[in-house]
Amino acid sequence: MNFNNYEVIKEFIINNTYKDVKSLNEDTLIFKEGLFDSMGFIMLIDFIEAKFGIKARDEDLIEANFESIKAITSFIDSKLQKK
Repeated sequence: MNFNNYEVIKEFIINNTYKDVKSLNEDTLIFKEGLFDSMGFIMLIDFIEAKFGIKARDEDLIEANFESIKAITSFIDSKLQKK
């Protein structure tokens, strides 16, 4: 897991949620914990595509790729390796 990408995603989540993020870590389930809803998900995808220059295809938009910071970072790393 790329630590820089992890920090970028963590900062984005902290800055775009109204929930308490004191216990936010790489394994926190972002949607199940209520940190993001469907609008937050759209904002997250837009941010990832713009920040990292990657495209999330329809088949990429599954819970496993976005359930936690760790999963999101792995998704980003995987996409960047294919560039």
